[in-house]
Amino acid sequence: MTYCVAMRLDAGLVFLSDSRTYAGVDHINTFRKMHFFERPGDRVLVLMTAGNLSISQSVVNTLRERIECNDKGRNLWKVPSMFEAAKHVGDCLREVHARDAESMKEFGVDFSAGLLLGGQIRGEEPRLFQIYAAGNFTEATKETPYFQIGESKYGKPIIVRVITHRTSLDEAVKCALVSMDSSIRSNLSVGLPLDLLTYERDSLRVAHYCILGEDNAYFAHIRKLWSTRLREAFTELPDPDWSNMDQTAEALRESDNRSRTRSERRET
Repeated sequence: MTYCVAMRLDAGLVFLSDSRTYAGVDHINTFRKMHFFERPGDRVLVLMTAGNLSISQSVVNTLRERIECNDKGRNLWKVPSMFEAAKHVGDCLREVHARDAESMKEFGVDFSAGLLLGGQIRGEEPRLFQIYAAGNFTEATKETPYFQIGESKYGKPIIVRVITHRTSLDEAVKCALVSMDSSIRSNLSVGLPLDLLTYERDSLRVAHYCILGEDNAYFAHIRKLWSTRLREAFTELPDPDWSNMDQTAEALRESDNRSRTRSERRET
């Protein structure tokens, strides 16, 4: 499993993914889950993958081969919009399904894949899509400006509380890193190193791309500071007001007793 999060903001796009593959405690490996396609001045497209590694690698290799072949068919350099790019990625995913799904089923392996595709093509707005195993997809909106794939449940609470379409890129990066830290601490199948990429709106080039490992001082500082402040905030929460809560419980017991008495009278 893995964890990837992408955010579409007024200021641009933020992408963060881990690199762990997990198939039991004896089979933990590192593979990149983030792939980007950049042609400065024309387009930047970022693809993140979760699910079965062989499926996602087949999709990425198919996309790259079609760029390299440069034939008359569609490829990520030729599509005129991000919507068409999402359709192209979905079509490649369907091709892999048509080729491999039945044979995988015979061996008891589910065809599982989840993809996030975001970026900007010259002449349109930055856009972000979540592409499902069937090749269909949904698009991020101002109301829901982020997508997650993989082990998303542990990292979602901070994103829900912080991220809006008006969030700055730096604030979004901090939020994504805290979200990833929560996932790493909660699930063995998510782990370092991390791939982090930011894209500034209308720049048509990658703003920042870096790989964060155990030795990255900034991420280590964020993790430590977040844990410390969480504990401080927790200790500042008020203790339970048992007087009010006991009164509520007593009122509920009295209501239950009255209902039980009325029921017994009807029965007699």
